[in-house]
Amino acid sequence: MALLDSIDGPRDLDRLSDEEMTELAAEIRRFLVTEVSKTGGHLGPNLGVVETTLAIHRVFDSPRDAIVWDTGHQSYVHKLLTGRKDFSRLRQKGGLAGYPQRSESPHDIVESSHASSSLSWADGISRAFTMTGQGDRHVVAVVGDGALTGGMTWEALNNISDDNSRNLVLIVNDNGRSYAPTIGGMARFLSDVRTRRSYRRFRTSTESFFGHLGAPGRALYRGVRGGLHGFLSRFSNNEALYSNLDIKYIGPVDGHDLRDMERALRQAKEYGAPVIVHTITQKGRGYEPALADVADQFHAVGQIDPETGESVETSTRPSWTSVFSEELVTLADRDERIVGITAAMLRPTGLHKLAEKHPGRVLDVGIAEQHAVTSAAGLAFGGMHPVVAVYATFINRAFDQVLMDVALHKAGVTFVLDRAGVTGPDGPSHHGIWDLAILQVVPNIRLAAPRDATRLREELAEAVAVQDAPTVLRFSKGSVGTEFDAVRRTADGVDVLREAPHKDVLIVTVGPMANLGLDVAERLAAQGIGATVVDPRWVVPVPRSIIDLARDHRIVVSIEDGIRVGGIGTRIRQDLRAAGVDTAVDELGLPDEFLDHASRDEILEQVGLTPQAIARDLVAQVLGRRIPVARPLPGEDAADLDDSRLAEGTGTADHEQDERRR
Repeated sequence: MALLDSIDGPRDLDRLSDEEMTELAAEIRRFLVTEVSKTGGHLGPNLGVVETTLAIHRVFDSPRDAIVWDTGHQSYVHKLLTGRKDFSRLRQKGGLAGYPQRSESPHDIVESSHASSSLSWADGISRAFTMTGQGDRHVVAVVGDGALTGGMTWEALNNISDDNSRNLVLIVNDNGRSYAPTIGGMARFLSDVRTRRSYRRFRTSTESFFGHLGAPGRALYRGVRGGLHGFLSRFSNNEALYSNLDIKYIGPVDGHDLRDMERALRQAKEYGAPVIVHTITQKGRGYEPALADVADQFHAVGQIDPETGESVETSTRPSWTSVFSEELVTLADRDERIVGITAAMLRPTGLHKLAEKHPGRVLDVGIAEQHAVTSAAGLAFGGMHPVVAVYATFINRAFDQVLMDVALHKAGVTFVLDRAGVTGPDGPSHHGIWDLAILQVVPNIRLAAPRDATRLREELAEAVAVQDAPTVLRFSKGSVGTEFDAVRRTADGVDVLREAPHKDVLIVTVGPMANLGLDVAERLAAQGIGATVVDPRWVVPVPRSIIDLARDHRIVVSIEDGIRVGGIGTRIRQDLRAAGVDTAVDELGLPDEFLDHASRDEILEQVGLTPQAIARDLVAQVLGRRIPVARPLPGEDAADLDDSRLAEGTGTADHEQDERRR
């Protein structure tokens, strides 16, 4: 890694020869395979952009020239070239983020990493440069071909073409795949260009002809290469794609040919107006296990053996996604109205099994969540029951469509939100922590949060049976939790997981937080405090039995892995007040903050969602030491409680409870 070790910033590339640049590319690929195999991460996409990234940093002057990545999972090489070579804790607490992050480097600009937004960012940045007299600065947006399926991309292109006097370079990284093969007419067009024999034969024969002329011929070929790019693009009819946009087009360019990439980018840089550079790359380039992976060419991997690419992680439990995937097929076998919809995430959301069994009943719309949701409303109108499966963080992008197209029209559409709650290593833009707060304001919506595999199957069946309103089923990333059978189920479907003789605390848990709630109840019991633990199963609307149980207890605590501002706890408190129940509610959840990357357990501990912290606070609330204060026992005033007798874990609280009950 001698060359890579010598690179501390982009300008260190200027002194390297063409041969050294080729060797550096090889070193970077070896580094990525070695390091990412230890931590997990987005391996395939980064192996595919090595030469493209090198060329960008040779031609442009980051951070003076702004580079925007869409999406940011392909920015590992960019991180290496901008001085960040410690990948030992990639995507782990205290280590490098898996996406661009401003706190890491001034070379990072956009952290969001939700696809199809980069051209809008680039449009705004380039306009700002022009307005502030910085017209000599360039903006470069690197767009994966999958991002072209998103509507924002085309909205941005429309506006960019309306003001085409700015230094703006749009690089289309065309590898035919986003996660899996890219979907839609745009993808078919680019695929046709990429594989058209006439284009490949013409390019190959031209290179061969000039190559036979020796060094002078090769020099001549390189000299006229820019002009040939334009001719070749017209010869392959590729300019038809952008003919109405009034934007200069260069390409297609071999994204793994450093000389060609640099030459094309220098042309684009010197043009003085927006330019699209169409590069053709190979996801997983240079790593045989990735190339052999038909599913997604190692788009994202866990810890793997770097030699074989085989996973070294083990799990004895099925994943939430796999349980959903199998159950949906079972339901679809019985109900021909069920159809699956996803947004470029067929396999990650588990819809691939339905597609294999019923290929005509699964639609992958590309990275277009808004279209997916409104299309689902149309399917429901036509007599189908769509199941829209996306990551929880991405449902945010389609809120208006959920509200106005599905809910307003009383459409029977089920939304399945994978990776809900704290997801961990992918950081702020990928935590699924906003869905409960955002979606519960939708009139007549019904939200379910299964605690385990059995409840997931139950609630999915209940969801697809609803034909007059949107239903939502959310579950976490990773393996399903421990199965907890209910002590009893109320008439309106609430599972009571634990009951105590004394009704001191009612613990309402959301989904997989049931395990945490039961642990808290055990700790309270050791202090002589009785706790009832319930899993509502359907958390919105709040079941009537939750209100009745709250009336009988001294304090209610809700525990959820969504943000607590406007969360389920807030909904419970409001419904209690509406019903005239004055039991205090302690709403536990996540703060309304952007949570950095770390493991799920580390984040929950950081925000105080641990059994120790919750139990300690509840003991204080029951004894009147902490707000919200539990309702006093009959005939007692909380202000009269002797706080000095509280000694957690010693049995003092147990003795105090016995004395007060006498």
